[in-house]
Amino acid sequence: MGKDRFHDVVRTALEKDGWTITADPYELSVGGVDFEIDLAADKLLAAERQGVKIAVEVKSFIGRSAVSDFHTALGQCINYQFALEEADPERQLYLAVPDAVHNSFFQRRFIQSVIQRTQLKLFTYDESQEVIGQWL
Repeated sequence: MGKDRFHDVVRTALEKDGWTITADPYELSVGGVDFEIDLAADKLLAAERQGVKIAVEVKSFIGRSAVSDFHTALGQCINYQFALEEADPERQLYLAVPDAVHNSFFQRRFIQSVIQRTQLKLFTYDESQEVIGQWL
């Protein structure tokens, strides 16, 4: 699969936020299945003297159906989370979504319920400013 439309925007936003991109894409193989997560990034937290490691799946939600885009993103994230638990358990998975999509579609009660029940971690990004909006 090719890069998401806003892949480079999210990469730039992470770098502006102090993250070091360690893989683009982040490839791993678990149980005979190969996975390709969009990005891997590390950040050193001086106060704790240890690093935080994340993997990021970038989504633009520009398809015909936000529900279909969400369904695809959620399925990928569930598979990636299981793969990371086996291959790289210190790395936390995040779904990156545009601010505008989070402020509209992601506010629907059902979507909020799914996010809570699956414990999906996400952050928003502003595609025009190339910055991270909020970590959720």
